[in-house]
Amino acid sequence: MIDLYTWTTPNGRKVSIMLEETGLPYKVIPINLRERHQFTPEFTALNPNQRIPVIVDHDHDHGGGPHTVIESGAILVYLAEKTGQFLPARGHGRSEALQWLMFQMGGIGPMMGQASYFANTAEEKIPFAIQRYINESVRLIGVLNTRLDGRDFLAGEYSIADMATYPWVAAGWPVFQRMLPDQVGAYGNVQRWLDTMAQRPAVQRGMQIPVV
Repeated sequence: MIDLYTWTTPNGRKVSIMLEETGLPYKVIPINLRERHQFTPEFTALNPNQRIPVIVDHDHDHGGGPHTVIESGAILVYLAEKTGQFLPARGHGRSEALQWLMFQMGGIGPMMGQASYFANTAEEKIPFAIQRYINESVRLIGVLNTRLDGRDFLAGEYSIADMATYPWVAAGWPVFQRMLPDQVGAYGNVQRWLDTMAQRPAVQRGMQIPVV
């Protein structure tokens, strides 16, 4: 059994999608970020960085007690290697999937997260910051669009790179459509990929976790 400590954020939903895709048994433990549960001593003991998601694997072959994994990208790699699914074991395919996983971790997530924070959450609206992160988010969407030209998925085959990227782009796409309606048509490859991802039953289930 795997314990999944998570909340209704793109980073959390990466992992719930992966768990649904693999069919591993897991238990959801909601960490309500609005109520600051991530700062409790109990959760801090699991992740000193006080961020979700976290998994605790009670059924592994490493020896010792339960194994804790923090950081969403590391969790995806761990689960892929545990199950032998959605990440090739070696070679070109593995390299491709890891490159695009890192692209999400280093670009899509941070830039779109900052765009959302400065545009929607920050009490003080700073025009320069809002525009800077929106511009960078749009640039990264363009990179995805180029990458998906002639490909169904980011690494060719469906992989953890798609699972990591989808929740972020799905969350930001309606905002993109609303703020830049004249540009949406230029990103048809991204729209096609979003539609394909949204049709997967495991993605649909994973995007609803945790139920709050």
